[in-house]
Formats: sequence, structure tokens, C-alpha cells
Amino acid sequence: MLRLYDSLVSGNGYKIRLLLHQLGVAFERIELDLGRGQTRTPEFLAKNPNGRIPLLELEDGTMLAESNAIQWYLAEGTRFLPEARLERAQVLQWMFFEQYSHEPYIAVLRAWSHFGSLDEHRAEIPERRARGEAALALMEGQLQSNDFFVAGRYTIADIALYAYTHVAGEGGFDLGPYPALAAWLERVRSQPGYLPITEG
Repeated sequence: MLRLYDSLVSGNGYKIRLLLHQLGVAFERIELDLGRGQTRTPEFLAKNPNGRIPLLELEDGTMLAESNAIQWYLAEGTRFLPEARLERAQVLQWMFFEQYSHEPYIAVLRAWSHFGSLDEHRAEIPERRARGEAALALMEGQLQSNDFFVAGRYTIADIALYAYTHVAGEGGFDLGPYPALAAWLERVRSQPGYLPITEG
């Protein structure tokens, strides 16, 4: 059985939980307390030297890290990943966007809020907020004429972007100005096998 090292506060972990649930794949979930440094213990660092979750342990003991790489592995050959070459590249395009232009701003502000460290990072907040708003605006533009990000259907590109977007309010982002994005959030929530971020 697959084993997922995870934390319920993590949007990156949620990507994997949601996909596994929608695939109907059984897995064992191991909750790690990020606030208590449980990803920095010698035991966990032996599994993932980068000291981060999610981490997926395959049936043969192989460890696979990085949320979007794990999603790609799990989605291969399923309805969540297109077969056409260009559409597969477009899925990667949006997943790279999520990691480079979205997560460092929207997810980080949420994390600082969650762990009570906003005051420590006060000088960084305006730029991170501006870049997060820019990411949301770009998504809004794409979704004004598309129901989903790639191929007109729900893929792991949507899961990657949904994970932190739907909780952006926890980092102080107002989604009110983005009606197409709000409609997309509802479409994602209506997908079969949907799992809330608060559930394992």
C-alpha cells in the first residue's frame, strides 16, 4: 500500500490526498506536525533529505517527493492527465506556474498567518501580496473563457492550482474581484470524489 507523509495544514499535501481520493486508491497517511519540526528529524531526513512533505512511499519502498511530481506519477494513464503531447505540456506549464508564480506568494502568506509569523516578515508582505494578486489575475483571465485550465476538463493542473487558491483568504487575499476564478472553484468542488482540505 502507498504511504503518504503529510500534514493537514499543507496545501501541497492536500494535492496528493485529493488526487488519491478521486482515483480511489487506498493509502496510509502519516500526519507530521510541522510546527514541532517532525520533518527535520533524522528518521524523516533519511527518507527525504530535503525535509519536506508531502512524501509518497511507493509499495517497493521508493520515496517520491515534490507535490507536483507525485501528482504526475499518480495521474499517468488516468483521466487526470491528457494523452496529447501539447496538452500534457500545458498541464506542466500551469503546474510550473503554480510553483513559481503562485505558491511562493499565496501559500507563504497563508503559512505566515497560520504559524503566527506575519510580524517577523512584515517588510516582505506588500511584495508577496502584489505578486499573489498578479497570479490570481492571470488565472482569472484564463478562466474567463475556459472552464478548466487545460483541454476543457479537470486535470492535475486544476488540483495543483486549487490547493492554495481555495484557501487564499486565510492569507488575506480577497477572491471577490475574481468571479471566473470563483466559478472554477465551485466546479472543482463539484468533481466526483472531492475531499475537503481538512480531511485526511
